[in-house]
This record gives sequence, structure tokens and C-alpha cells, in this order.
Amino acid sequence: MRFFQSVLLTFAAIGIYAVFTNGSIYLNPAGERLNDESPIAIAKQLPIPASITLFGETIPLNDPDVRERLDYELNLIVYSKQYQTIDIMKSMHRFFPYMDQVLQQNGVPTDFKYLAVAESSLESTATSPKGAKGVWQFMEATAKEFNLEMNDEVDERSHTEKATEAASKYLKNAFRKFNNWTLAAASYNCGMTGLQNQIDAQQEWNYYNLFLNPETARYIYRIIAYKQVLENPGLYGYKFSMPDRYNNYNLRETMVTSAGDLPTFARTNGTNYKMLRTLNPWLRKNSLIGNGSKAYIIKLPN
Repeated sequence: MRFFQSVLLTFAAIGIYAVFTNGSIYLNPAGERLNDESPIAIAKQLPIPASITLFGETIPLNDPDVRERLDYELNLIVYSKQYQTIDIMKSMHRFFPYMDQVLQQNGVPTDFKYLAVAESSLESTATSPKGAKGVWQFMEATAKEFNLEMNDEVDERSHTEKATEAASKYLKNAFRKFNNWTLAAASYNCGMTGLQNQIDAQQEWNYYNLFLNPETARYIYRIIAYKQVLENPGLYGYKFSMPDRYNNYNLRETMVTSAGDLPTFARTNGTNYKMLRTLNPWLRKNSLIGNGSKAYIIKLPN
């Protein structure tokens, strides 16, 4: 069934092409240049390397089922979600350096930044139908467990730095439980208890051999596919120069226990309310009164 899904997805992608700003260059997903008159870019089979690792663990690509499932997710990312993938490539440099630093400090493989990509496409305000929020898509109960503040003024699930710290702690705890990073990642989707129940019921500790709910069954393959495409963009038809990336913000920080009316605070600090909320997506309303004791670091443009 998954094979036929991949075939249908590939044929549906015929006619999709990527347009890059530098001289209107048209590329098909194989990375081949087309002239400006070419009406379509023909979809082709996407390459899968002979070996791939994720979190330092080898993916069993010799298993036909594993290879088919990865092929499906690659096709989905490159063809069906092409423009979303381009947006991720243009903005990921705003997130990855800090994520790498925090993950390393917590003893977590830096490949876990691709879990955040799979969760939210690096959208700080992303909210799922089930109520998960932020780049790391924390549910409220899990966010409270890891001391992320949530009230009518702030929601630290959308605070990328604090949420990255919390996600690192969760993953480290999950690794202690499962002694395997792939299982730790799977538990991020279905919960440690839910995953342990399936391991016990099936008497199987290998993620790739577990029969899981549809979302968790696809979860690791989506992470692998994003890693493969984002680390090898040219191989999949994406070519960027430095000017094509979204600019990093030139920032300064100020610490407050209360900021009062935020539009007024923004003007007093040489910016506007729109930019203040853009740089601080964890703010939820137009005021920050606080409780008088907790300090908040607010980002401002230089």
C-alpha cells in the first residue's frame, strides 16, 4: 500500500517546479537546470543513500519496509511540501545554532533539531489541533512538568530558548528509560508510557519492528527525511546562496519583571508592538504585568 502511495504522490508532483530568486533559475528535484521556457519539471525518483544514521544510530535501510517508508516521507517533503521545505531552509539558521548548543550541553544528539522541524516546521507560534504549541510542540501537561510558564500573559512553549531546554531534558529522561535515542524520539510523539506499553505487549525493543499508531509509525521516518533533505539540499533540487536566506535579526536584550503596556514599552525602546511580538512570540497579550518577582528577558531590535 505504501508503495502505491509513493507512486501516486510522485505522479501528482509532475508539473511542480522550484523557482529561485537568483536569475529565475528553474530546477527539478534532481537538481537539473531547466531553461526558462520549460513548462514543467518532471518528477524523478529521489535518491536514498546506502546508509544513513539518525542520533548516531544506523537506519536499517536493508529492510524493504523501512526503505519504502522513508521513500514516502522524502517524496512528501520534496514534492507535496516543497514550498514549506524552502521556507524551512531559508529560516533554519535562526534556530539551529542555538539548538545545537543546548542539545550538546545536555548530552543530547544534535540531530534532534530535526525533530523540532518535523514537529512545527520551526514555527514558534505553531499550534496543533490537540493544543500542542511552539517549535517543540509541548502539550500543557508536559510543559508544566518541565517548568514552562503558561498563563494569560505568557506562554513559554513559544519561547524557543526555554522550550529547547525543556525538550532536551525530556529527551535525556527518555533516553535513560529506553537506552536508545530512536525510542526516546518516538516517545516524544506518543509518550513514554504509551511507547513502553507497546514494547511490553509486542516484546520488541526495536522501533523499526514495532507496530505503532499511524502517527508514531511515520514519526521517525519524517525526521530522517528532513535530516536528509536539509543536510543535502542540492541532491534534492534545492539550491540557495547566502542572500536567499532570511536575515538574522540584530538584537539586544533587556530584563524586566514588568513591562506594563507593551505598545508603550515598545515605543519607549525604539521599536513597535508588531516587532516586539514577532521577536517575543511567548507574549500573549498587549501587557506584561508579571508577579513582581520573576524576571523576563525581552528581545528588542538594535
